[in-house]
Amino acid sequence: MHVAAKDVAVGHPGRPVLAGVTFTAAAGDRVGLVGENGTGKTTLLRVLAGRLEPTAGEVRRVGSLAVVEQELALGEGLTVGDLVEEALADARAAAVELEAATAAVDALGGEAEGRDEGPATRLAQALARAERLGVWDADRRADEALSRFGAPRDRSRPLASLSVGERYRARLACRIAQRADVLLLDEPTNHLDASGIEHLTEQLRTWPGAVVIVTHDRRLLDDIMTAIVDLDPSIDGRPTVYGATSYAAYRFSRDQALRRWRQRYTAEQARREKLAERLDASYEGLSDEWRPPKGSDKHRRATRARIHVKAADRLVEQLEAQAVEVPAPPLTLAFPDLPAMPPGGDPAHPLVEVRGPRVPGRLDLPGVRVGLPPCGRLLVTGPNGAGKSTLLGVLAGTVPSLRGVRAVRPGVRLGLLGQDDATTQDSPDSTGFEAYARRALRLLEAGALDPEQLVAVAGLGLLTEEDLDRPLGELSLGQRRRFDLAGALLAAPHVLLLDEPTNHLSVALVDELTDALRTTSAAVVVATHDRALQTDLADWPVLDLSGG
Repeated sequence: MHVAAKDVAVGHPGRPVLAGVTFTAAAGDRVGLVGENGTGKTTLLRVLAGRLEPTAGEVRRVGSLAVVEQELALGEGLTVGDLVEEALADARAAAVELEAATAAVDALGGEAEGRDEGPATRLAQALARAERLGVWDADRRADEALSRFGAPRDRSRPLASLSVGERYRARLACRIAQRADVLLLDEPTNHLDASGIEHLTEQLRTWPGAVVIVTHDRRLLDDIMTAIVDLDPSIDGRPTVYGATSYAAYRFSRDQALRRWRQRYTAEQARREKLAERLDASYEGLSDEWRPPKGSDKHRRATRARIHVKAADRLVEQLEAQAVEVPAPPLTLAFPDLPAMPPGGDPAHPLVEVRGPRVPGRLDLPGVRVGLPPCGRLLVTGPNGAGKSTLLGVLAGTVPSLRGVRAVRPGVRLGLLGQDDATTQDSPDSTGFEAYARRALRLLEAGALDPEQLVAVAGLGLLTEEDLDRPLGELSLGQRRRFDLAGALLAAPHVLLLDEPTNHLSVALVDELTDALRTTSAAVVVATHDRALQTDLADWPVLDLSGG
């Protein structure tokens, strides 16, 4: 049982997505796929699953396969029970085969002993397969996984009635219960709370088959991975396989490689500029300034011109011969300098405050006051369904509270990154630049934007100008998440409200964003299940909604 990629490439006309991907995940291997958003992690997972043909290279798969993608297509009338039955189909078939093989041996009785090994061999093979698939407790495993991951256990529930997170958790639970030989997971911790992540980690640590996971979860990389494949292009344009299982060791190796890359790129650019200046100076010698006066010696004038032209041509040849193709290194986050409070504000008073909010069925915090002073910090934790997203919506004013008081100081600007924004407010046919401009106009009309402090999307290092010129519908989920993060920063907010900000982002960007949140002058509220982020922000005040 294994999955292997050899020199895999995927691309669209004029736009390569993947190139030169080579690695193998065998039984017991747990390989993490990381890289910047848009580098093709999800695309590679689809290629490994056989759902997308590579434009070059090959993929080999041995054993049964289970895939959990970020987005689940909703077939009409499908229920949770349909997901369970699909996942347990192999176990059901193995149980039927075992029963038939047992019946065949029983029918022969003692007569088969010593002269016909066929039925006995069939029974041994059927028994081994049944044990590997755990046919005797398959339904119990499915129920336990649904419960541990926080997914609905009612098998009659239509998938269309579930939230995005519930649908993902239901699919993940079923695939874990399936016990496939090769397991491919795309961002499995995005919709899990702490207990769900703990159960997933336990399952993957002991998974007998091969596991390949696209993830931004730094703790998961530390806890279970045996290798990391970084799809970010290296200086030679090929992905890099890191055997180090520690996230810190991986980041150290990667940072060292990036440092060398940037040094070489800077040196090469400087050398090119120097040679170009020499070339320009040589061609300047062909001007009338060095030539003898007309009529004085026309043959001498022509000879000197030819000499200078040949010298300039030799410099051009030298420039081309010495040129080293060093691609531009990846973007880094350029977090804006956000203001602490409006002009003339009083640092002793909160920028935004809510008291005793209540949203029926979603949030009830009687007697609780949540206030953000200038430069304030707050970490909101709790299981799925505790009301973290709702609280951030109440603070932002996008979710009305039926009880309590919400107060915002005059002139305070708020920026909200929702958990599942994914550019839902923008047309998928709009380019990033167009959609960003429309967002700015909406904020300006609402009086929530100071044109003098608008944060330009192209200067954030979140997306390239090429990506911003593409329709939003063509961007990856991670790239759209980056765009939404830029949207939260657009108005240079005094208060930044971030709901699961690490979802769908690359691990490198998560590290950069974490550093920025710790040092920005704006007040920041973060709601997250990300264990590494919770550790990084452990010195912040915490509001735990576990009991609410």
